[in-house]
Amino acid sequence: MSVQTEFLHSFAQALSALALYPDGHASRHRALDHVYEKTLSLLEEDSAPSFSFVGDDVVSGSVPMREMRGWEWSQKLAGVGVQRLEFDQTITQDELEVVIEEMIQRLAHRFVDSTEARQTQRRSMKFGEIGLKGEKAGASEISTATIAFTLSEESEAVRWMHDELAEEHELPIAEAEAVVRSLSVAMHGQQQMMVPLLEIREYDEYTVTHSLNVSTLTMALAEWLGMGARDVRAFGVAGLMHDLGKVKIPRDILNKTGKLTESERAVMHEHPAAGARTILASEDNLDLAAVVAYEHHIMIDGGGYPSFQFPRDCHQASKLVHVCDVYDALRTDRPYRDAWPSKRVLSHLEERAGTEFDRDIAQAFTSMMKVWEPNVARVGQDEALPSS
Repeated sequence: MSVQTEFLHSFAQALSALALYPDGHASRHRALDHVYEKTLSLLEEDSAPSFSFVGDDVVSGSVPMREMRGWEWSQKLAGVGVQRLEFDQTITQDELEVVIEEMIQRLAHRFVDSTEARQTQRRSMKFGEIGLKGEKAGASEISTATIAFTLSEESEAVRWMHDELAEEHELPIAEAEAVVRSLSVAMHGQQQMMVPLLEIREYDEYTVTHSLNVSTLTMALAEWLGMGARDVRAFGVAGLMHDLGKVKIPRDILNKTGKLTESERAVMHEHPAAGARTILASEDNLDLAAVVAYEHHIMIDGGGYPSFQFPRDCHQASKLVHVCDVYDALRTDRPYRDAWPSKRVLSHLEERAGTEFDRDIAQAFTSMMKVWEPNVARVGQDEALPSS
């Protein structure tokens, strides 16, 4: 069991003990001693630990804790606005007790009003809603945790993932899932929904940048359609991996400024099948991502590539990724054309709804973008996302 897991279990035990027993009770002291011991052990490994509670998932720093998936306290804490917990080396046992007490007050729907307690918490340990720098109306004045998202780490992770595959190494599943969770946190890190999209700096970065953007757009569209958190993230992983087959395509073909020759186009048209094979060779639970990698260029009317021997419908995830793929591709500068303005791209999607794209999904996407366009944040890889 990792020190992070041990800390979280001891933290939950302390929450229960302090809620049950009065001041001075032996069980209360034992729980506090135990959680502080685990806190010190955690700080020996990580000088500034942080945890995010997103749905039924727990993320330590930017790494999902698979062993904590479905942990009941994740939903309990997130449900009362404790989506983020972070602290540093200066934390004392008394300060830890103050924080636990304040969390218990939240869980009981009561809020403390102690200036001394709030100042103590702000100094060494913070908790609150992910990304919020202020308080919602009617909330207590408990300090909230903040995250300065730049997406630079996510970009580096995807770039490394592609390099690993190019060198015939295994597909890094954990890193891909961590990137998707981080994108999800960035999307929900403001007081209202935000769609963070990366700007391309150099043409060689296109596949990395495009993969991140398609993942973000796919999750946004899945949420717009009312899907649950697990499906949203599964679709996000599929969006992130949809172009993995391009990893081994020569860059002179990927970045060619002129028209592709027949042989070059044939190489490009191999990437859906190549990507699906790569994903299927990694883990059994990535069937959805493999299907999307294979189908994301297939049109509703049977056009596109690869072609089916017998006509059949594509998976819903493939239909979502297809729309998001085309939107981001047309909104990005490429060696052979300039980026299209958003209004022109949305008109293009509407015109091809029912032929190239699933009609309902294309209409849902254009409706979503018209509503959320003010919340689309196009940033460089090293720029912090705008705060609300």
